[in-house]
Amino acid sequence: MEAEKAKILLVEDDTNLGQVLKNYLELHDYIVELCRDGILGLAAFRREKFDLCLLDVMMPNMDGFTLAEEIRNADPDVPLFFLSARSMKEDVINGYKLGADDYISKPFDSEVLLLKIKAILKRNQEIQEKNPSQIEFEFGKFKFNSKLRILSIDDKQYTLSPKENALLQMLCEFKNDLLPRDQALKRIWGSDTYFNGRSMDVYIAKLRKYLSDDETVSIVNIHGNGFRLLVQGES
Repeated sequence: MEAEKAKILLVEDDTNLGQVLKNYLELHDYIVELCRDGILGLAAFRREKFDLCLLDVMMPNMDGFTLAEEIRNADPDVPLFFLSARSMKEDVINGYKLGADDYISKPFDSEVLLLKIKAILKRNQEIQEKNPSQIEFEFGKFKFNSKLRILSIDDKQYTLSPKENALLQMLCEFKNDLLPRDQALKRIWGSDTYFNGRSMDVYIAKLRKYLSDDETVSIVNIHGNGFRLLVQGES
């Protein structure tokens, strides 16, 4: 059976670049929806499901950073690349803080972009298809089902995003022991780059917020090495 084509949302206000990139990606067997500004891009994202988003930063009506915030609020894990002529360090850092998987400065090599797209889509597919041997965990007052991506305590229930789920699963597997930072990055993000590390820190902060419901449970940062899911009274 033929594999389903991945669908990409491309939001780019440069008419020539947008059309050339759309044609190039379609030539390589992707379905591409091209939008000319952030508002149209957000409407398309809310209307359809995409496997990856490519966003220009400087656009009329709604800039790429604002659009990325809206996309991340709706889907914390859809792969997201910025394509931007703004290459100052502050802009790049802001892009990663907003949850970007990559920040690509213009002008860029289309072949390199294509390889980055293929790599992240392949990695996401492998994460989704992975069938861990243990799917149910209990720690402190919490119950966690990694197959359903549900974390529950008393009458509260949280549905985790795929990356939150994968990270909590690894923490549970290493409960009260050190989860090496580079091991988590390579398994979930595919590489232990600086910017992937910053992204992981954001997800650790999200997990800490969920786990604050039980004061006996905490995620401890072991500086330079990794994290421990520390559960008082449990070995």
